[in-house]
Amino acid sequence: MAQSYRDLVAWQKALDLVAAVYEVSRAFPKEEVYGLTAQVRRAAVSVISNIAEGKGRWSKREFQHFLAQSRGSLLEVETQILVSQRLGYLSELETDRIVKMTEEVGRVLNGLMAAVKRNAQTES
Repeated sequence: MAQSYRDLVAWQKALDLVAAVYEVSRAFPKEEVYGLTAQVRRAAVSVISNIAEGKGRWSKREFQHFLAQSRGSLLEVETQILVSQRLGYLSELETDRIVKMTEEVGRVLNGLMAAVKRNAQTES
């Protein structure tokens, strides 16, 4: 398993997602600066932050907990992106790009969660 959270593919892909969310949300209306813009950005940052925080914990059980939190935040990002499209803030192309990124982060995150669980079971 990776020594640093920065070595985790899930973290690396989540970093790309954060950058993409910030990029597309720059075009949101100014009245959303404290609403949807802040919320989707906070959720995206939460995905990556929970991966990092979990990796820094002592137990595999704690790591699993933070990865689950990260997955929840990832679904928030996806939902908020879909809301943004529905409100006319994002094009279908932008939405599809971000949703594909969330799906990829989700797949990698699920794989990491399974690996941590297997690793925790062999240590018990």
